[in-house]
Amino acid sequence: MTATRFHRNATWIGALLLLLAGCSSGPVRRISEPAASIQQLTVRADGNWDVQVRLNNFSSVPMRFTATNIQVAFDNGAAATLQAQPQIAIGPESADVFTTTTVPLPEGRARIATTLADGRSLNYTLGGTVDAGPEDGKSRSYKIKLSSALTPVPGLPGVLR
Repeated sequence: MTATRFHRNATWIGALLLLLAGCSSGPVRRISEPAASIQQLTVRADGNWDVQVRLNNFSSVPMRFTATNIQVAFDNGAAATLQAQPQIAIGPESADVFTTTTVPLPEGRARIATTLADGRSLNYTLGGTVDAGPEDGKSRSYKIKLSSALTPVPGLPGVLR
Protein backbone atom coordinates (compact mmCIF):
# COMPACT_ATOMS: atom_id res chain seq x y z
CA MET A 1 0.00 0.00 0.00
CA THR A 2 2.83 2.43 0.72
CA ALA A 3 4.40 1.76 -2.70
CA THR A 4 1.12 2.66 -4.41
CA ARG A 5 0.84 5.85 -2.37
CA PHE A 6 4.46 6.72 -3.26
CA HIS A 7 3.82 6.25 -7.01
CA ARG A 8 0.62 8.33 -6.82
CA ASN A 9 2.45 11.17 -5.02
CA ALA A 10 5.36 10.98 -7.47
CA THR A 11 2.91 11.21 -10.37
CA TRP A 12 1.26 14.31 -8.87
CA ILE A 13 4.61 15.95 -8.20
CA GLY A 14 5.76 15.21 -11.75
CA ALA A 15 2.57 16.67 -13.20
CA LEU A 16 2.95 19.83 -11.10
CA LEU A 17 6.56 20.25 -12.20
CA LEU A 18 5.52 19.95 -15.87
CA LEU A 19 2.84 22.60 -15.35
CA LEU A 20 5.33 24.94 -13.69
CA ALA A 21 7.87 24.40 -16.48
CA GLY A 22 5.22 25.35 -19.03
CA CYS A 23 4.66 28.66 -17.24
CA SER A 24 8.27 29.83 -17.49
CA SER A 25 8.83 33.05 -19.42
CA GLY A 26 12.01 31.96 -21.22
CA PRO A 27 15.55 33.19 -20.74
CA VAL A 28 16.25 35.92 -18.21
CA ARG A 29 16.67 39.41 -19.69
CA ARG A 30 19.42 41.06 -17.69
CA ILE A 31 20.19 44.72 -18.48
CA SER A 32 23.60 45.80 -17.17
CA GLU A 33 25.44 49.12 -17.30
CA PRO A 34 27.59 49.45 -20.42
CA ALA A 35 31.21 50.60 -20.45
CA ALA A 36 33.20 52.85 -22.78
CA SER A 37 36.92 53.22 -23.42
CA ILE A 38 39.24 54.72 -26.02
CA GLN A 39 40.46 52.07 -28.45
CA GLN A 40 42.58 54.46 -30.53
CA LEU A 41 43.23 58.18 -30.76
CA THR A 42 44.66 59.64 -33.98
CA VAL A 43 45.86 63.24 -34.23
CA ARG A 44 44.82 64.63 -37.63
CA ALA A 45 46.83 67.15 -39.67
CA ASP A 46 44.39 69.92 -38.67
CA GLY A 47 44.97 69.17 -34.95
CA ASN A 48 41.58 67.57 -34.38
CA TRP A 49 41.32 63.99 -33.15
CA ASP A 50 39.73 60.89 -34.61
CA VAL A 51 38.78 58.82 -31.58
CA GLN A 52 37.75 55.18 -31.80
CA VAL A 53 35.45 54.57 -28.84
CA ARG A 54 34.87 50.99 -27.70
CA LEU A 55 31.40 50.33 -26.26
CA ASN A 56 30.90 47.19 -24.16
CA ASN A 57 27.43 45.67 -23.77
CA PHE A 58 27.38 43.55 -20.61
CA SER A 59 23.63 42.85 -20.92
CA SER A 60 22.14 39.46 -21.85
CA VAL A 61 20.16 41.09 -24.70
CA PRO A 62 21.20 43.16 -27.73
CA MET A 63 21.41 46.88 -26.96
CA ARG A 64 21.17 49.93 -29.25
CA PHE A 65 23.65 52.71 -28.39
CA THR A 66 22.17 56.04 -29.43
CA ALA A 67 24.35 58.79 -27.93
CA THR A 68 27.53 59.55 -26.02
CA ASN A 69 28.51 62.61 -24.03
CA ILE A 70 31.89 61.71 -22.55
CA GLN A 71 34.50 64.06 -21.11
CA VAL A 72 38.13 63.04 -21.62
CA ALA A 73 40.76 64.15 -19.11
CA PHE A 74 44.53 63.61 -19.21
CA ASP A 75 46.29 63.46 -15.85
CA ASN A 76 43.10 64.93 -14.34
CA GLY A 77 43.06 67.94 -16.70
CA ALA A 78 40.20 68.42 -19.18
CA ALA A 79 41.20 67.45 -22.73
CA ALA A 80 38.09 67.02 -24.93
CA THR A 81 34.44 66.02 -25.09
CA LEU A 82 33.24 63.08 -27.17
CA GLN A 83 29.69 63.86 -28.27
CA ALA A 84 28.33 61.45 -30.85
CA GLN A 85 25.25 59.56 -31.97
CA PRO A 86 26.70 56.16 -32.90
CA GLN A 87 23.31 54.47 -33.52
CA ILE A 88 24.86 51.00 -33.36
CA ALA A 89 23.40 47.74 -32.09
CA ILE A 90 25.71 45.53 -30.05
CA GLY A 91 24.90 41.89 -29.33
CA PRO A 92 24.62 40.44 -25.84
CA GLU A 93 27.86 40.41 -23.85
CA SER A 94 29.78 41.86 -26.81
CA ALA A 95 31.58 45.05 -27.81
CA ASP A 96 31.89 47.24 -30.88
CA VAL A 97 33.81 50.36 -31.91
CA PHE A 98 32.69 53.62 -33.52
CA THR A 99 34.79 56.59 -34.62
CA THR A 100 34.07 60.22 -33.82
CA THR A 101 36.03 63.37 -34.62
CA THR A 102 36.48 65.95 -31.89
CA VAL A 103 38.12 69.33 -31.44
CA PRO A 104 40.36 69.04 -28.36
CA LEU A 105 40.84 71.75 -25.79
CA PRO A 106 44.21 73.55 -26.09
CA GLU A 107 45.41 71.78 -22.92
CA GLY A 108 44.53 68.38 -24.38
CA ARG A 109 46.20 69.16 -27.68
CA ALA A 110 49.41 70.22 -25.86
CA ARG A 111 49.38 67.13 -23.62
CA ILE A 112 49.04 64.78 -26.60
CA ALA A 113 51.86 66.57 -28.46
CA THR A 114 54.15 66.14 -25.43
CA THR A 115 53.20 62.46 -25.09
CA LEU A 116 53.89 61.77 -28.77
CA ALA A 117 57.22 63.65 -28.64
CA ASP A 118 58.34 61.78 -25.49
CA GLY A 119 57.01 58.39 -26.64
CA ARG A 120 55.55 57.69 -23.20
CA SER A 121 52.13 56.53 -22.06
CA LEU A 122 49.42 58.94 -21.01
CA ASN A 123 46.85 58.31 -18.27
CA TYR A 124 43.30 59.28 -19.12
CA THR A 125 39.89 59.24 -17.49
CA LEU A 126 36.47 59.17 -19.07
CA GLY A 127 33.38 60.51 -17.37
CA GLY A 128 29.93 61.24 -18.69
CA THR A 129 27.00 59.36 -20.14
CA VAL A 130 26.14 56.77 -22.76
CA ASP A 131 22.53 56.41 -23.90
CA ALA A 132 21.50 52.83 -24.64
CA GLY A 133 18.54 50.51 -24.42
CA PRO A 134 17.28 47.11 -25.51
CA GLU A 135 16.54 47.02 -29.23
CA ASP A 136 12.85 46.51 -28.44
CA GLY A 137 12.69 49.04 -25.59
CA LYS A 138 13.36 52.61 -24.51
CA SER A 139 16.83 54.07 -24.27
CA ARG A 140 18.14 55.43 -20.98
CA SER A 141 21.26 57.26 -19.88
CA TYR A 142 24.06 55.36 -18.10
CA LYS A 143 26.92 57.05 -16.23
CA ILE A 144 30.39 56.18 -17.47
CA LYS A 145 33.59 56.37 -15.45
CA LEU A 146 36.89 54.79 -16.48
CA SER A 147 40.61 55.29 -15.90
CA SER A 148 43.13 53.83 -18.33
CA ALA A 149 46.19 54.76 -20.41
CA LEU A 150 47.14 55.43 -24.03
CA THR A 151 50.54 54.67 -25.52
CA PRO A 152 52.04 55.93 -28.82
CA VAL A 153 52.04 53.23 -31.52
CA PRO A 154 55.52 52.64 -32.98
CA GLY A 155 55.57 53.23 -36.75
CA LEU A 156 52.24 55.09 -36.79
CA PRO A 157 52.89 58.80 -36.22
CA GLY A 158 50.18 60.59 -34.26
CA VAL A 159 48.44 57.37 -33.15
CA LEU A 160 47.92 56.24 -29.56
CA ARG A 161 46.28 53.03 -28.34
